[in-house]
Amino acid sequence: MDMPLNLLVYLIIPTLVSLSWLRYRGMEYILIHYRWIFVCLFLLPLSVIYDAFMYIRVKLVFALSSAPKQHDKRVKRVQEQIRKWNDGGRKNRMCTARPGWATMSFRRGLYKDSLHNIEINLIDILEVDTTKKIVRVEPLVTMGQVTACLNPLGWTLPVLPELDDLTVGGLIMGVGIETSSHLYGLFQHCCVSYELVTADGSLIKCSKDLNPDLFYAAPWSHGTLGFLVSAEIMIVPAKKYVKMEYHPVHSQKDLVKLFMDKKTYTDNQFVEALVYSGAESVFMAGNMTDDAEPDKINSIGNFWKPWFYKHVESFLHSGPAVEYIPLRHYYHRHTRSIFWMLEDIIPFGNNPIFRALFGWMVPPKVSLLKLTQGETIKNMYEKYQVIQDMLVPMKDLGKSLDVFDTELNLYPLWICPFKLFNQPGLVHPRGSEDEMYVDIGAYGTPKNPGFSTIPSTRRLEDFVAKTNGFQMLYADSYLSREQFREMFDHSLYDKMRKQLDCERAFPEIYDKVNRKART
Repeated sequence: MDMPLNLLVYLIIPTLVSLSWLRYRGMEYILIHYRWIFVCLFLLPLSVIYDAFMYIRVKLVFALSSAPKQHDKRVKRVQEQIRKWNDGGRKNRMCTARPGWATMSFRRGLYKDSLHNIEINLIDILEVDTTKKIVRVEPLVTMGQVTACLNPLGWTLPVLPELDDLTVGGLIMGVGIETSSHLYGLFQHCCVSYELVTADGSLIKCSKDLNPDLFYAAPWSHGTLGFLVSAEIMIVPAKKYVKMEYHPVHSQKDLVKLFMDKKTYTDNQFVEALVYSGAESVFMAGNMTDDAEPDKINSIGNFWKPWFYKHVESFLHSGPAVEYIPLRHYYHRHTRSIFWMLEDIIPFGNNPIFRALFGWMVPPKVSLLKLTQGETIKNMYEKYQVIQDMLVPMKDLGKSLDVFDTELNLYPLWICPFKLFNQPGLVHPRGSEDEMYVDIGAYGTPKNPGFSTIPSTRRLEDFVAKTNGFQMLYADSYLSREQFREMFDHSLYDKMRKQLDCERAFPEIYDKVNRKART
């Protein structure tokens, strides 16, 4: 069960890549205008096959407790590759060998073609310790694996981002947020310790008490201080359902008022909103419970159910409501429709007939969509689509919504509050106190007739910078190096780069995330 990850991931992919007809102009026309045919006939079945394979593999590995036995061997393989690179004279810098199409970001890193690739085959849950209240995992463990493992045991993560294929490594070295973040902060704030293999091949464990500078510098560093090989994450007791309260809101002022109300955060474990226009939105508040009114249980994750954002939109017309959602269904509520972006690929995907017949195969893997999109589709997405998450202080929410409306006129928007702790590292409040922030997620095709990708995104970035906010770095960033270093506090990061001899070993963060480094 310890096959190389590139062989494990999408076993039939090489066949797809080699199909030369994807380059033909006629087929490219079909892929643009009738891409849903290709997605439905090929990518959905492939996604099902891969998910089935991984489900069986994960069950066997966990049942046999083989992952902990293999972990040390896998880490030693990483160390051996790095030592061999050192012995070879450090001819170029390093990055993981994980192909760009396999990540959840909609872009692929050009840097992988010129850097020395290190195989990181670390994809398993290693241990669940309910006494210490931690789960120990490898970096390529997904949120789908985590909920499938922890929820039946009566446990969960304090912050569990909603898309199935998001990985622990991506959520630590990048960023992770969820509707419980107003209590627990970002995903990194729920981590107890990390293990990294550094530029000289050493294995270093870090925590708040052990090598604290590395512990606080690692989040958001995108693998530029070392290779993450394991993480210990807090776990908290889970319950069967989330009692969800839907509050339709008919003005931006009322929405902001709900988010500014302190009782919102003291009374609820989960808080979010979907904004459908400048005035119309649905505010949601939820709490875990073991008790549910039977006639109000809604298993929204079942494949025949309406896509979640469409279900939520219905409350704008039907009024306030309460329902009980099974916990795992709640966590992955945005997975089936990839928030709402699947509608651009399969326009009839939310049709009841399609859901009933083919909904069990949805969604296609984002990585498969990236791998098969072709240059024309990639350029089209680049020109007409936005995928951005901007993190701004809560006090600037109303002003931020106005700016997003002016620049993009793109709806729905996802609104998720979070507490930003005053801790060392790349991302923290400018003051000396913890501060409440909010994530504004914009995904799709802007309706603003004046929208142009680069200038519109640059104006958003400038606005976010003026609020002392942050841009999520999975998305396209057009910041200059100077603007990037001003937005993100590099003081501790620079110190660790020097201490760990990273200059010739790893690129800087900016060189991995700016738009010129991606395709």
